[in-house]
Amino acid sequence: MSSNTPTWFTDALAQPYDSGEATVEGARINYRAWGKPGRPVAVLVHGGAAHAGWWDHIGPLLADGHRVVALDLSGHGDSDHRPSYSLQTWAAEVLAVAKQESDAKPIVFGHSMGGFVALTTAKLFGEKLEGVVAIDSPVHEMSSETKAWIESGRHVPGNKIYPTRDAILGRFRTLPEDDSTLDFAREHIAAGSIKETEGGWTWKFDSKIFFRSRMEPEELAQAACNVALIRGERGIATSDITDVVSERLGGNVPVTVIRDAGHHIMLEQPVALLAALQTLLGQWRLNHGRDV
Repeated sequence: MSSNTPTWFTDALAQPYDSGEATVEGARINYRAWGKPGRPVAVLVHGGAAHAGWWDHIGPLLADGHRVVALDLSGHGDSDHRPSYSLQTWAAEVLAVAKQESDAKPIVFGHSMGGFVALTTAKLFGEKLEGVVAIDSPVHEMSSETKAWIESGRHVPGNKIYPTRDAILGRFRTLPEDDSTLDFAREHIAAGSIKETEGGWTWKFDSKIFFRSRMEPEELAQAACNVALIRGERGIATSDITDVVSERLGGNVPVTVIRDAGHHIMLEQPVALLAALQTLLGQWRLNHGRDV
């Protein structure tokens, strides 16, 4: 860790978690969970090419009153790879992990591509959820060139192999790159992004995920659960994009802007993001209790 790593961050990483697995459509899905078993579940969903460890400094601090679960979607982290991927299958993975931990309706938080997964979970299983939050998830029209490339089924090259652990860690970058990411947070997630393989070191994610790591406005639908949006002030889910998403979801969707944050809010303004997530957790659980 860097010498400027704050105490709250190291304390969060020091919190023990339970490791779990669920099998969804033949694939083993790895997850970690903080908080007492049986409590209402909050599920944290990472972005494309990321992994559950992106939430290691967030999950423990949301676990007061909740069972907080962060999963590796198939094709990511320590979960199994598949021949192909879809937002629908990833949504089924989210629901399966949540149901394995509690019968209560879960709240799902998803960052970037994970926000697409959260919104798809709301579309398919909204009546089984308390709510979903998409965090800087740029839902927008795909270019005709990109559509044609995906539909062609062209080969996606495998991940490069690097000779040493230091060599691959030196190549770690967030996409898009942002100089405002906190060094200590970036170092932690980089270490969890790699694995040793024959001939050296490589990335854990399956490069085929990029065939299905996008979402278009027509894929959105009103959901039978709460929905909220969070975006970074300098993020890639611009106000125009969140306006379109809000409109297609029914128009009554709150949008929270995290000031001085880009796309990777948990690596740039984690304390502000924590405050926003805690507020939504408390509000939606309180409202649910009143309904009951």
